[in-house]
Amino acid sequence: MGEHSHQLVRLLDELGRITDEPGRLTRTFLSPAMERANHLVGGWMREAGLTVREDETGNLIGRLESPQAGAKTLLLGSHLDTVRNAGRFDGALGVVLPIVALAELKSRGVTLPFHVEVLGFSEEEAVRFSGAYIGSKAFTGRLRVADLRLRDARNHTLLEVIEAHAEKRYTPPKAAHHKSNLLGYFEVHIEQGPVLEAKKLAVGVVSTIASQARGRLTFRGKAGHAGTTPMNLRRDALAGAAEFVIFAEAFAGARPPLVATVGTINVPGGAANVIPGETVLSIDVRHPDDAICDAALAELVRQAQRTARQRQLVCEWEPTMRHSATPCSPELTKQLARSVRAVQGKSLTLMSGAGHDGVVLAALTPIAMLFVRCRDGLSHHPDEYASPKDLDVALRVVVDFLERLGAEK
Repeated sequence: MGEHSHQLVRLLDELGRITDEPGRLTRTFLSPAMERANHLVGGWMREAGLTVREDETGNLIGRLESPQAGAKTLLLGSHLDTVRNAGRFDGALGVVLPIVALAELKSRGVTLPFHVEVLGFSEEEAVRFSGAYIGSKAFTGRLRVADLRLRDARNHTLLEVIEAHAEKRYTPPKAAHHKSNLLGYFEVHIEQGPVLEAKKLAVGVVSTIASQARGRLTFRGKAGHAGTTPMNLRRDALAGAAEFVIFAEAFAGARPPLVATVGTINVPGGAANVIPGETVLSIDVRHPDDAICDAALAELVRQAQRTARQRQLVCEWEPTMRHSATPCSPELTKQLARSVRAVQGKSLTLMSGAGHDGVVLAALTPIAMLFVRCRDGLSHHPDEYASPKDLDVALRVVVDFLERLGAEK
C-alpha cells in the first residue's frame, strides 16, 4: 500500500469516531455530529487544494478548478450521514476517497482538464426524516414543498430544521449546475452485498441501481380481551399481518432477483392481554426491472387484501416511496471498467440492490458507480469492513479513471 492508501484508512477511522451517540456511530441530518463531520472533512478538502463551501441544506462541497477554458465539471461524492449504530464505510468512503485521490494527483503535479466537485451530501439514509435523499434532492433542485413538511421524532419539520441551521428563510433551491455544464457523477461505495467476496475481487462496476417501491399496509380488525374472546370469533389484525409477512417472503423467494422485505411492524395501543385491533407494517420491494417491480408490489398488495377479507379485517395500502431503476452511463461505465481492468486485471459488472444518491443525480447528469468489497457483505452495522488492501485497489482505480477521463477531454 502507498502513502495515500494509508492516509485513506486513517481518515476513515477518524471520521468514524464522530458521532451523536457515544459508544456507537450515528450521524443524522444537520445534527451536531454532522456539523463536526463537515468541519473535519472540509479541512481535508482544503488540504487537497479544494475550495470549500456548505450550502443551506448542509451539503459539503469542495471544488477544484481547472485552468482549461470552457471546462465542464465532474461530480464525485456520497453521503456523510449514517444509519443508527452504523459502520464507518457506508457513504463516508465515497466522500473521503475522492479527496485522497485528488491529493495524490496534486502531489504528482497532474492537472485535470475539467473542474471537479467532491460532494458530501447531508442526508441519504432517511433516519431523522422519513424521506431519503434530502441532500442530493436539494443539490439537484428536486427538493419539494411536500418534503419540507416532513417531521422528525421531536415534531420539527424539515423546513424548521433547515431554517434554524441556515439562520434565514429557506425555499427549495434550483439545481446547483446546469446539465450542459456537467460531465457526470461518480460514486464509490461499499457493495453492501456478497458478490465481490464470492468472486474474490476487490472492486466491481455497477450497471444499474434497482427499481425500488416502498409502502405501508394497515390491517384493521377488532380489539378484544385476550382471555374472554374465543379463537373462532377473533378479528386479529396482527395474525393477518403475520400471514402476509410469510407470504411476502415466499413470494419473492420464488422469483429471484426479486426481493421483498417487511422491515417494520407496529401494533398501536398493543398490550399483552389485548387482541390486536390494528397492525401497521412496511413493505419494500426491489427488482432491476420497473415493470416487474410494480407488478410484484401490486400482487403483494392484492394478497394482503385477500388475507384481510378472509379474516374479516380491513386492509389499507399507502405508497410511501417509488424510485425507478436507474441505469448507469454506458460511456462512463465503459471507461471505469477499463480502469478496473488496468488495476485489478478483471472487471465484473454488478447490479445495486441498494439505493444511492446516484438515483437522484441521474436526473441531472450521467452517473457511474464503483463497488468495493465488504466483509461478509455486511453493511448498516458496526462490523462493516473494507480491507486496507481493497481500499488501495479502489483508490488506484479512481486515480486511473480520473487520468483516463482527463486524457480524453
